[in-house]
Amino acid sequence: MSSVVSVRSFRRAARETVSGLPREFWWLWTSTLVNRLGAFVATFMALYLTLDRGYSASYAGLVAALHGLGGVVSSLAGGVMADRLGRRPTMLVAQTATALSVAALGFVHHPLAIAGVAFLVGMASNASRPAVQAMMADIVRPEDRVRAFSLNYWAINLGFAISTMGAGFIAEVSYLAGFLIEAGMTLACAIVVFLKLPESRPEQGGMDGEGAQEEAVGLGTVLRDRRFMGVVGLSFLVAFIFQQGAIGLPVAMGEAGFTPADYGMAIAVNGVLIVALQIPVTRFIQHRDPGRLLVISSVLAGYGFGLTAFAGSVGVFALTVCVWTLAEIVNAPTQTGLVVRLSPVHGRGRYQGMYTMSWAVASLVAPLMSGVVIDRYGAEWLWGLCAVVGTVAGVGYAVLMRHLAAEDPLTEPTTVPTVTRTAVPTAVPTAVAPAEPVSVLPDAPLAEYSDAPTAERPAAPQAEVTTA
Repeated sequence: MSSVVSVRSFRRAARETVSGLPREFWWLWTSTLVNRLGAFVATFMALYLTLDRGYSASYAGLVAALHGLGGVVSSLAGGVMADRLGRRPTMLVAQTATALSVAALGFVHHPLAIAGVAFLVGMASNASRPAVQAMMADIVRPEDRVRAFSLNYWAINLGFAISTMGAGFIAEVSYLAGFLIEAGMTLACAIVVFLKLPESRPEQGGMDGEGAQEEAVGLGTVLRDRRFMGVVGLSFLVAFIFQQGAIGLPVAMGEAGFTPADYGMAIAVNGVLIVALQIPVTRFIQHRDPGRLLVISSVLAGYGFGLTAFAGSVGVFALTVCVWTLAEIVNAPTQTGLVVRLSPVHGRGRYQGMYTMSWAVASLVAPLMSGVVIDRYGAEWLWGLCAVVGTVAGVGYAVLMRHLAAEDPLTEPTTVPTVTRTAVPTAVPTAVAPAEPVSVLPDAPLAEYSDAPTAERPAAPQAEVTTA
């Protein structure tokens, strides 16, 4: 009897988790999942260069750095494109360019050509992220955004977990096949966006949540927004900590005499826990104070990695992974939701681009700093540094959120602006079907779409989108 009740409770919880989100969100979600299912290159690029092509580890590191540098450059450019051209065109251009450049990477052999194309792959693949996050903020109601970002993060990790398992088998057959499969999956995402996802960018010169004319937003506006740049700085610190799971941890375990298989077993806990706990944890945190969640998750991440200094077996390493993975599960959707709440409606692309850049810069800085610390002082100092950085980030969030609460309660309108629809909708294949209509961002009415009836609201035209 108890098992029947637990199954019913699980079904009810799952239904509540996915219900109420618009159809467009599920197409976007599916596009993300498909994209991550094809993320093979990031998994075996180093092996491809060192084992298949015979290049040195230093050259492989250089290529990885150039790939990351491309991501840094395109973060801001992608955000500007998302605001100026629209979310949909930015995703189409970025995903098509990613597919072409990834396919080309499998055919080039000269070291300069490989390095140059890897830089282009980094640029193209990262350019779509600000547009995806901005579109998600456009089409999802404020009260549902943490849940939506959490579901999207869950899709990213589910797809990556599956792709990492498949990458090894594909590499044994043909590295070129891996490049072509990723190119094909990315192109499939672009096709889905073209066919299913409508443009969601609010009309320029529209009204903000209080009915006032919103000023034009440029990169200078973002840089002068001190409270937002404070969030970006703290995001960089947190990102530096989480990067150690793929950078510092394998190096430290290798120096301690553990094998790559041991590291694989320990780090696999990260993916398993995210897939298993992301949705239930989100149900627990979605209506709680974001400031407190960011403080707790930052400190937990820092001390989760700090505990690695005391690990002497695979089991203890896996235990430390459990600690900082829980911090990651809480931090990722909460921080992304905060970025959206601090962003003006017509500057979401630029704000998301700046936020994305903080992670891209961390992916460049973390390998260099971690290597220097481990080589000169030992891994224990790196784990101690993570604890200190986590503490600083936690204190920073506590101070920042206190000031934000005093200046601005961060409240938003209860309705989400309506989405602008272009002639052809574009999106990702929907996966789950909620039941009731949900309003979307204020923009151009959706009159030309028979499946999306329009509705008038007192402040601005609104459109109801039938949920999937």
